[in-house]
Amino acid sequence: MLLSPLTAGCLLVSFVQAQNATSSYVEPSVPTGTPVPGDYSGALRPQIHYSPPKGFMNDPNGMFLDPEGIYHLYYQYNPTGIVAGNQHWGHATSRNLYTWENQPIAIYPGAEGEGIFSGSSVIDVNNTSGFFPNQTNGVVAFYTLNTAEEETQEIAYSKDNGYTFTKYANNPVLSINSTQFRDPKVTWYPSTQRWVMVVAYAQEFVIGFYTSPDLKTWTHASNFSRHGLLGLQYECPNLVQIPMLSNISIENPLAQSNIASSDLFILQLSINPGAPLGGSIAQYFPGTFNGTHFTPIDQAARIADFGKDNYAGQFFYGIPATSPQVSIAWASNWQYSQVVPTGSLEGWRSAMSLPRYNVLANTTRGDYSLVSLPYDLSPLYSSTSSLANSTSLANTSLLYDYSSTVPSGAITFNMTITSIPLANVTGTANFTFMSSVTGESIRGGFYLGGDTPFFLDRGGIRGFDNPFFTDKFSTNNLINVDTQTFRLQVVIDRSILEVFLDNGLRSATTTFFPDGMLDTVMISTRDLNPGVQVSAAVYGLT
Repeated sequence: MLLSPLTAGCLLVSFVQAQNATSSYVEPSVPTGTPVPGDYSGALRPQIHYSPPKGFMNDPNGMFLDPEGIYHLYYQYNPTGIVAGNQHWGHATSRNLYTWENQPIAIYPGAEGEGIFSGSSVIDVNNTSGFFPNQTNGVVAFYTLNTAEEETQEIAYSKDNGYTFTKYANNPVLSINSTQFRDPKVTWYPSTQRWVMVVAYAQEFVIGFYTSPDLKTWTHASNFSRHGLLGLQYECPNLVQIPMLSNISIENPLAQSNIASSDLFILQLSINPGAPLGGSIAQYFPGTFNGTHFTPIDQAARIADFGKDNYAGQFFYGIPATSPQVSIAWASNWQYSQVVPTGSLEGWRSAMSLPRYNVLANTTRGDYSLVSLPYDLSPLYSSTSSLANSTSLANTSLLYDYSSTVPSGAITFNMTITSIPLANVTGTANFTFMSSVTGESIRGGFYLGGDTPFFLDRGGIRGFDNPFFTDKFSTNNLINVDTQTFRLQVVIDRSILEVFLDNGLRSATTTFFPDGMLDTVMISTRDLNPGVQVSAAVYGLT
């Protein structure tokens, strides 16, 4: 986690005294043993994306799936302000990754000048740490302890499934006398029966690999140095084994029969600043891992999200390696995250992305591409049938006002275009979300001809203006010559929009802050070749 120069000074004056055991904390304004209260009714407050009860949130941390089927999301959290600083680990839980229950703060700073920075959690099933006699669900959290003098890696353990933690008495477990050494992500590697940590030597552009038999003693194994986009520094590395799709082009690519187990891993890391669009972004490298060394399949820098609001993503620990891996990212950008209007208007800043399934796929001109799709949205549908639909949308439009039918303001739509000719292709497919009150809009579209660009445009939203709040984004998405089909899924949730092209081969996350709630959607196509077929369906989300 990187704090901007503006907030770096805040750290030294904002942190307050705490006890080593996290059950006792002396700052009166930060509750212990009870969740921080929050108001989720604001016009800008997402309803299906997680956001903090109040205050400032950034990187997701420590995410794991527990033995009872509960997902745990921890996150970088300032409960006393709407900018970064006073860093704690906030905590929320969910059974479906959309309906979240805020829990008490999980890990607090231990002394003035400390910050509990980003990290990860594991379940120590075999009690390798010795913390959990006669227990198979003990949780060990890894975090960076940040002070003015050094960043070190520490651990805390939980005997109650991750709800309360005790800091290890012999912390730190890893120290190299550096102020730029952070964000440990730990996983279990069965072949060597060892724990593996990836951690960022941030400003050396190095990801260090360490191994341990017991989560407490760590041995350096190798380095992954100066790959991909460098920016100012590396942050928030992730290492995860991930399956392959047999065929990305089928209607339901995540069908179990279409998922093949794989020996491949991806190493994901984030940079800030230095993204092509400015500020912060995440990149990934597919490759192999032997327990100590990661070898990328090539030297290409791959960026999974072509928007500007997807950073520091983390994969849940506890998902079987043969299943699609599940991730959540911070839906913001350090260039403007601390000045967006939700802080002054509603007392909170930042949301998380949708939870996403992730797999690898080989595609036209794209070997080992990371495919990301929303975690199953169907349980959130406001009705079993679509609110609006068309099976004959070629060269016409579908308009739907959801102001009175979807109180949440969250909807999703799917569009499928088939029978696209192999040559001389023409036409566009477009969508616009509008406010019937203010006339504001956010839109996107796909050009089926030429080099097949897709664009997003949040420039029609008036509630926030900032020189770094880039308003237009684009990518290219080749039409599959075997299926002659294009698919689009869009999710909007009050102040955040996510798009998924061709079964998740391309995706983008973008935030926006309207003066008036958006309440109408228009989906249209025009100038399509004769014989092209288009269908679309709109669903409300609750």
